[in-house]
Amino acid sequence: MCLTESTYRHQANIDDEVVTMEILDTAGQEDIQQKEGHVRWGDGFVIVYDITDRGSFEEVAPLRSLLEEVKKPKNVPLVLVGNKSDLDHVRQVGTEEGERLAAEMACAFYECSACANEGGTVAEAFHELCRE
Repeated sequence: MCLTESTYRHQANIDDEVVTMEILDTAGQEDIQQKEGHVRWGDGFVIVYDITDRGSFEEVAPLRSLLEEVKKPKNVPLVLVGNKSDLDHVRQVGTEEGERLAAEMACAFYECSACANEGGTVAEAFHELCRE
């Protein structure tokens, strides 16, 4: 499991408007205090789980609870992404499960592959977040 943190700055043209995103990638961090600090820092969140790892999917609900607790009463933009769709042959989480969870969380849902980036889906998830 990757336990690193990286920050990226990205400019994109979204609906004819130039938007600058500062993206904090906290992949694999387990420390609750660090997570709380990151939640306070963020204005919107892309929650990513691995479709080949049911455990990562099961971490989404507790993370959503943390977002609600730290950001209350403010409702923050959120997008749910199932990653590694190129590994469908070893899938542990069905597309329908992701769609259902996103509906419960009242957020957009995407499945994609960060490696294959089929059709720009990774970028579209971030663009959707900015639209909210």
